[in-house]
Amino acid sequence: MFRAPAPVASLPRCAGPIDPARGIAIRQRPTIPRTGSGAHPAAPFSPPGLRNARFPRNARGMTRTPAPPPERHRLSIRLVFDDSGMMGPGKAELLERIARCGSIAAAGREMGMSYKRAWMLIETLNAMFREPLVERVRGGPGGGGAELTPAGQEVLALYRAIVAEAEAAGQERLEAMRALLK
Repeated sequence: MFRAPAPVASLPRCAGPIDPARGIAIRQRPTIPRTGSGAHPAAPFSPPGLRNARFPRNARGMTRTPAPPPERHRLSIRLVFDDSGMMGPGKAELLERIARCGSIAAAGREMGMSYKRAWMLIETLNAMFREPLVERVRGGPGGGGAELTPAGQEVLALYRAIVAEAEAAGQERLEAMRALLK
């Protein structure tokens, strides 16, 4: 019997249409309008040799969008469980995105990683705990998907609580250390 994934209230849903029967995003291929031969969609009228400050070119002449500015200062915690594995901010973010998107591929794409990499991290997490944290949903008209199990929701909530408590407990010392930075 199919269970709809529990919505994560603090995060927005993935972009795109939602399958009302399953409550997850429908896969769509992005369409990029192009003008000329390989022109960047946001700068369709720039001459091919012109270096554009907004879309700088790398060594091969390909345009790239600038990376978002890094977060100022934050606490990052990685939990190491002896030889059984680790749980850190990357795996927690992947779990959150799977809960929101209903798809391992979409969650990995949002994080800029391949499906294979995302799936390997999920296999690692599923092997670490007594119960699997993510279940795959097979087939159907919109394709398959993935959802967090109750154990996955609990592990994610516990990790986020540990991080929040550590940030609150060390806030004064973090501020003192920030004051010493350049």
